[in-house]
Amino acid sequence: MTQPSRRLNCWEYRLCGREHGGLMVSILGECPVSAAMKYDGLNSGLAAGRACWLVAGTSCVAPRLDGQSNAGCHECEFYRRVLTEEAGNAQAAFATVRP
Repeated sequence: MTQPSRRLNCWEYRLCGREHGGLMVSILGECPVSAAMKYDGLNSGLAAGRACWLVAGTSCVAPRLDGQSNAGCHECEFYRRVLTEEAGNAQAAFATVRP
């Protein structure tokens, strides 16, 4: 029997080290996503870890699916992963996701 994959928060997926207590916090500062507790539990995440697109002031440089520069959260691999894992029930998803 295959076990379902654990639902990751954005900092776990990106390995940025900017979560509360992360290795890069002293150098880059704490990402506002990990402190946004008003989104705690949304899409089964910690703080806004699975709703990072709702938080202003992030410094995510999420590459597009085609590997080019940041084209917005709606084209982010992590955002699309959350939508897939939540099987269409993702809370606070953008109204439209471009193919």
